[in-house]
Amino acid sequence: MTPAAGGVIAGGLVQPDQPVGSPRRRAAVWALAGAVAVLAIAVTSVGVAIAVKSGDPVAGPQPTESSAPPEQPFPADAPATVAGAGPCILVPVLSSFENSDMVANLAAGYNAVPRDVDGSCVTVSAAKDKSGVSATRAADGFADLPADQRPVMWIPDASSWLSAARTQGASSVPAEGTPIASSSVVLAMPAPLAETIGWDTDAPTWSDVFDAADDDAVWSDLDHPEWGAFKLGKTSPLVATSGEAALLASFDAAGEGLGSSAASDIADGDRLEAVRRHELATSHYMATPEHFLWHAREAEAHGSSADFLSGVIVDEKSVWDYNRGIVSRDGVTRTQGEPPRDPLVPIYPSDGFYAADNPAVVLDGDWIDEAERAGADDFLRFLGTAEAQQIVRDSGYRDLHGDLAPTVQDIGRLAEAPDGAVALPGAKEIAALHDSFAEVRKRASVLFLIDVSGSMAEAIPSGQSKLDAAKSAIIAALDHFSAGDEVGLAAFSSAGDANLTPGLVTPVADIAENRDALVAAVGTLAPQSFTPLYAAVDQFTTTQAAAYDPDRITAVVVLSDGANETAVPLIDEAGLLAKLGELHHHSPVLVFTLAYGADADIATLQRISAASGAHFYDATDPAKVTAVLGDLVTSF
Repeated sequence: MTPAAGGVIAGGLVQPDQPVGSPRRRAAVWALAGAVAVLAIAVTSVGVAIAVKSGDPVAGPQPTESSAPPEQPFPADAPATVAGAGPCILVPVLSSFENSDMVANLAAGYNAVPRDVDGSCVTVSAAKDKSGVSATRAADGFADLPADQRPVMWIPDASSWLSAARTQGASSVPAEGTPIASSSVVLAMPAPLAETIGWDTDAPTWSDVFDAADDDAVWSDLDHPEWGAFKLGKTSPLVATSGEAALLASFDAAGEGLGSSAASDIADGDRLEAVRRHELATSHYMATPEHFLWHAREAEAHGSSADFLSGVIVDEKSVWDYNRGIVSRDGVTRTQGEPPRDPLVPIYPSDGFYAADNPAVVLDGDWIDEAERAGADDFLRFLGTAEAQQIVRDSGYRDLHGDLAPTVQDIGRLAEAPDGAVALPGAKEIAALHDSFAEVRKRASVLFLIDVSGSMAEAIPSGQSKLDAAKSAIIAALDHFSAGDEVGLAAFSSAGDANLTPGLVTPVADIAENRDALVAAVGTLAPQSFTPLYAAVDQFTTTQAAAYDPDRITAVVVLSDGANETAVPLIDEAGLLAKLGELHHHSPVLVFTLAYGADADIATLQRISAASGAHFYDATDPAKVTAVLGDLVTSF
């Protein structure tokens, strides 16, 4: 296989601004303390795993298959004969949600054998957070944590988050990291859909993907009207790497091809308009790929995964997880079930695809002492060893040679050596991409529907009432919306009759015009009596459906702290769920539900959200309501 213009480095990712033999690039890839001399050999010899592409070709002759040296084996780990003395050096490592399993497995592998760093034993611990949230926390020096709990090392799933953190002022984050694994970002489709459209054998371009998503008749033209419109799932580019890759691919498709978009291109008016049109095909955004895939399994259990999605832009590892029956409702906890009836087919677009490089960096914060830095450097050394790279493969990732574990490849239906892997761009492009999202994302029409039953007067540990804490969370959530988004407010209780009170408080309208009215209206909410949950969801979902616009994400956000309670029943749960399911097929209104407080009816709220194709959020700890509601509104 002959590498494409741009050259190849470990893991198969192109780096447009660096020659293949660049010492600086080699150092960035293999900055493993205590083993530089050995690992430099490996770096110069991993260039044939994956052919890659670049927007900026590298000058000079390019290697060919016949001239490339064979891959050298990874160096063996070098554990101590006996562990150093205690207390052990503690090395907290922060990962992304997407690569958290791999990082936890690597930490366990490192901890499983004796370590001695300057006479001390070493223990590595692993924590996780959303990529975008971690970047913002890094910019604030992880001030949300006590100094002794702040991360010493950060392993996001892509270097783009290092750039994002530094753009926000994170001086503790190095500009470059050491890649430890890779996972390509692909279009994943349920097998029957991929086979029907023919993309399982004849890969489309990204333009083909966006064109299909914009064609309401694509499935009916292929004799499958029951699949409805082409439903394309994406994560938010402000939160997840797959969202960044999806948005970049959209800009690239509107320009000169994958990897071609400079910061100035991303700001170009014509490109912005083209991407804005592409985004109209998005069903809605979510914070992690797991959210979409959980809903796909739920849809399959009640009929067909095609009822929820036609395709979703995710990383290869997520495809492997889904096909072996692992799903996650919240992106945090994962459950193992039976494999799906319709596995996902990963599709590698013919014009290329972005790949996440999982860079490890030792942070340079003032909370890190020399012993912790030495322990982190030793863990960094371990990450490039044969033992660690086996863990990488077993965890569903490509190792630094671009290789997968055979079982991962088979179950995930992943390509052995796909052509076209492209590295995510540099800091300027990533900053421009994030800035562009507010302009190009699909606009929303959202009604906040708040439970104001008597129990909302109860105090929580902060000293606030539950309702006051919810008010603060709603006002904070309004900052996510921008001009063109339509937002309204309703609240529900009753005095024992059939009337919902206070009902609609602020009509749904452009937030550029009614934000002040919304804030003022939130302040007027007061606890009342009963909890007519079913009637409130029924009434206001029907109202939103009547104003449904396919060019908007139409939603109701329900925040409730209790079970349905009314003296005059107007609709029961079965009737409500049937109605939501019917609406989902012709004027889909997403009903996002948030369980608030320990007495919330979690099971019912989960069924309501699932029936509408939306997501359930857990704020049963009322202190977390602002964070949880902030997570929820990333769906818009």
